[in-house]
Amino acid sequence: MAPDSASAPSPATPSRTDPAAGADDSAGAGEPARAGRAAEADRARAAAAETTLGALDLDTKARLLAGQDMWSLPALPEIGLASLVMSDGPVGVRGVRWTADDPSVALPSPTALAATWDPVLARRAGRLLAQEARRKGVHVLLAPTVNLHRSPLGGRHFEAYSEDPYLTGEIGTGYVLGVQDGGVGVTVKHFVANDAETDRFTVDNVVAPRPLRELYLAPFEAIVENARPWGVMAAYNQVNGSTMTEHQYLLNEVLRGEWGFDGFVVSDWLAARSTVAALLGGLDVAMPGPDTVYGPALAAAVRAGEVPEAAVDDAVRRVLLLAARTGALAGAPPAVEALPEPLDGGAVAREIARRSFVLVRNEPRAGRPALPVDPERTGTVALIGAAARDARILGGGPATVFPGRVVSPLDGLTAALPEGALTYAVGADPNDELADARQGFELTAVCRAADGRVLGTSPVPDGRVQWAGSDLPHGVTHEELHSVELTGRFTPRESGEHTFGTRGLGDFVLTVDGEVRFEGTEELVPGADPFETFFGAPVERARVPLGAGESVEISLLATVHKIADAPIEAVALSLLHLGPRRDPDDLIAEAVEAARAADTAVVVVATTERVESEGFDRVDLRLPGRQDDLVRAVADVNPNTVVVVNTGSPVELPWREDVAAVLLSWFPGQEGGAALADVLLGAAEPGGRLPTTWPAALADAPVSRTTPTDGELVYEEAVFIGYRAWERDGTAPAYAFGHGLGYTDWEYETMTATGTEARVRLRNAGARAGREVVQIYLAPVEDTVERPARRLAGFATVAAGPGETVELRIPLHRRAFEIWDEKAGAFTLVPGRYEVEAAHSLADRRLSRTIEITATPDPASQR
Repeated sequence: MAPDSASAPSPATPSRTDPAAGADDSAGAGEPARAGRAAEADRARAAAAETTLGALDLDTKARLLAGQDMWSLPALPEIGLASLVMSDGPVGVRGVRWTADDPSVALPSPTALAATWDPVLARRAGRLLAQEARRKGVHVLLAPTVNLHRSPLGGRHFEAYSEDPYLTGEIGTGYVLGVQDGGVGVTVKHFVANDAETDRFTVDNVVAPRPLRELYLAPFEAIVENARPWGVMAAYNQVNGSTMTEHQYLLNEVLRGEWGFDGFVVSDWLAARSTVAALLGGLDVAMPGPDTVYGPALAAAVRAGEVPEAAVDDAVRRVLLLAARTGALAGAPPAVEALPEPLDGGAVAREIARRSFVLVRNEPRAGRPALPVDPERTGTVALIGAAARDARILGGGPATVFPGRVVSPLDGLTAALPEGALTYAVGADPNDELADARQGFELTAVCRAADGRVLGTSPVPDGRVQWAGSDLPHGVTHEELHSVELTGRFTPRESGEHTFGTRGLGDFVLTVDGEVRFEGTEELVPGADPFETFFGAPVERARVPLGAGESVEISLLATVHKIADAPIEAVALSLLHLGPRRDPDDLIAEAVEAARAADTAVVVVATTERVESEGFDRVDLRLPGRQDDLVRAVADVNPNTVVVVNTGSPVELPWREDVAAVLLSWFPGQEGGAALADVLLGAAEPGGRLPTTWPAALADAPVSRTTPTDGELVYEEAVFIGYRAWERDGTAPAYAFGHGLGYTDWEYETMTATGTEARVRLRNAGARAGREVVQIYLAPVEDTVERPARRLAGFATVAAGPGETVELRIPLHRRAFEIWDEKAGAFTLVPGRYEVEAAHSLADRRLSRTIEITATPDPASQR
């Protein structure tokens, strides 16, 4: 094929709307006018911030840069400044109280959102979260996480989007635009190279300039350019010898200097270590408070001549600009005055879930694909798996939110199928550890002073107390609080020996059915992760035989241990429970009989909070418990076995070729069971494509190490992570990047390409409406520099009815033709011939066109 000739592609010129204007999802004819109004409003906000700054003395300015508690900055009512409130995301807005009595909408995990490959849907998710934030009085959402899936063992893999920086940047841009459309700020995190959890407070990630620029900084750069975020969060880790909260080069020279970022930089919680180095290194706000390296310590450093007051003023300006943007500064126009139309949280959660499900296998059975299941032709369905009944809707860790309702797969399929069509069996339970006391418990936390006075109470629907600062129940202060008693009733749903336990610090007395079952003390382990008490290992305390349906009184009395000089005044404890343990072989045998009697068997397999959570990395990719044995046993007796994989990140699926269908549901959020019923029964198509490569076995993964050596984790793989590394090594994964099947077929008919765009015409060749994600990969034909065999250069989603033909114009971003030149200290275009490939996935490339890129003296002139 003769190559097309093209000059250097233009630098990316995104179709951008100013988030400060609260504009629609796409730019239009009114964009110049909107941009002019936004610029004028920006000037007004900057002027208001400057006026306010002039009214502050040094001590007040220093205090404004330090948290007053766990989640907020101090108010200054005398100058019209409200307290700026921050809250964890990214799948919901927890608010300032970390309790289940203040429900939050729970969206699917970030891996699920990225699997939609749809920035517009990500923007809708952001708008919903802004709506939730405003309802809870939150000004800044601590999200999104745009670190990369460098290793499949990363403990917070589920909280980040993808292994690919371009896809991550596009989804992150949509999310940020959506949140800020609603007048709420973000902190794009964790800046930068916070790609694993092991020794995260101390690890020095050694990353060469080229992979740092081409991979790990790239999503942040794209979001700063295309979404103008109001905040960035500096990570715990070091990069190349400097702690990120003190990284003068990356924070000041790159983020603010090269990229023009004008927002504020906040530390990850407890990440700020040094007053002088942090302020001079570019950190604006140290969280949480009140004891931080800023505040009085910062004012003292200025008076000692260690920090110029002008540097403090710069940081305060940025905080005041944030306040102005979010409407927290009187006299300044907020960035958004006309809010987007309200959204139905449940409907958005359900849409994202079904659009995110990735169908990776769907083999014919009796002349037709296993999915969707036709209820008219399929008489009975056997639903199997503990996670089908007790849904795993989100990952573990401090970003946990508590929805007002959860639809499990059992709930969803029961509602969707005719009465009598569904049977259920546990089959195998991966939860072999104590978990929060949720099912069957009715608990209240009673807070008392040392003299026994009741200070306050709070419902605790899940047996978990996690209070810091303003989280405490009304009327309770940390100074007066002496003990917390979780008291109420427990009604078991199964007879047998029930195990009870605790998490947290303190003197514990556990009473079940009127009898003290445990009395003892749990102390903080020296050198432990400061958040260990929030999500640390459970401890067994007692085993008690109980009967199904027989309600008993239960109490966990904890005398609170207050740690001297603790950076956070927190109370963290949990009552834990594990139901009766039945013989695993008996459970599998019961599931086999249920599957044998059914037309279709649906097995839900899952990880647990002790497998995927913040605070630790994974040690393997195996499903916990006997779940692999369960799938094999069910598949042996029912050829129509469908497996739903309820995990936030890759797991090994050794039986994948032995079952009819495999559907990845990620952590699907509160409406996951309803969305699953939609997809399994064909009311909706599984719309997802893999945002990360799934290995057949951990040993095959080209990059997996997360454990530092002598304090350093060297990114020795350079620019080869994810599919880039898989292609270089020539190893076939279980499922390639971008893979995903739908319920219709697509024919890619024609393609043209230039250096700036690809035009693809395709037709829905199936019998039902569907959605396709057209992926454009760029592959150098000959190479003079070491780089990946191909990289994602663009993508678009399209929907069409049966027989309908559509044509897409997909921009190619300039960065796909560039590499970071370490000598020049800049991105440099690499001229030559390239294959532009239109693909259903990385492994299923349908059309290609060769183009030739020639360097020009001024690439910008080619716009």
